[in-house]
Amino acid sequence: MTAPVQDAIVLLGDSLTQGGWEAHGFAQRLACESAYVRKFDVINRGFSGYNTEWTIPVFEQCLARRNEQSSAQKIRLLTIWYGANDATLPGFRQHIPLEKFGANLTRLVNMVRDPSSEWFSSETKLFLITPPPFNVHQWVAGTNSAGVPHERDRDFKVTAEYAQKVREVGASEKIPVVDVWRALWNIAGQTERGLTKYLSDGLHLTGEGYSVGTKQLSNILRDLLTRNPFVFKVVYEELIGAIKEYTPELYYENLQEVFVK
Repeated sequence: MTAPVQDAIVLLGDSLTQGGWEAHGFAQRLACESAYVRKFDVINRGFSGYNTEWTIPVFEQCLARRNEQSSAQKIRLLTIWYGANDATLPGFRQHIPLEKFGANLTRLVNMVRDPSSEWFSSETKLFLITPPPFNVHQWVAGTNSAGVPHERDRDFKVTAEYAQKVREVGASEKIPVVDVWRALWNIAGQTERGLTKYLSDGLHLTGEGYSVGTKQLSNILRDLLTRNPFVFKVVYEELIGAIKEYTPELYYENLQEVFVK
């Protein structure tokens, strides 16, 4: 066990976050490129298949309670990225009704922000991330890991509604939103055909897609990183942009390295 000599960035989410450790993923780029090396540890708490409802009890175990925080690593930045699984259609096990999804996001936020919460952390800055657009045609043409064709369990317009709910929660809670849905849709020329470059299967991001989101977060933390393969690229660039814009004190150029002689 190592001593917590660096503060941390924690990435909370579903498979889109878990996949951020893949080559050129946004988590990998945050952790391994020069921007946050020797400045912040990057901790990936992505849980493939999870929705917001299933995440709440897990999040309670991932966070240090007040009486544990003095000896725990400080979380300086927390991203919350859900909606892709919550937006599955009614009748499928991952489905969470839209209003319940919004309430769950608010609950996750308040676990950290509400002074009466066991997990309150005044030093943690939060960012919400919207789900990316869903490409129905690409999804139904593919198969799962067992080679079984994907079910038509999601819909483009429904996922757009969940992205909008993330924006609404961000506005009501006064939290920056990394709008991956809008960034990818615009860069794809607002066509589902254009999304194939950024989505590996209609749902999950390619390296280029991740990069877009990271850039937005940075523009929001230049006020928190950049390089290539493309969907991971979208997420990465959006995220870095957001960090730069909204929490400049956490933007990598404004941080000191540890153990500098």
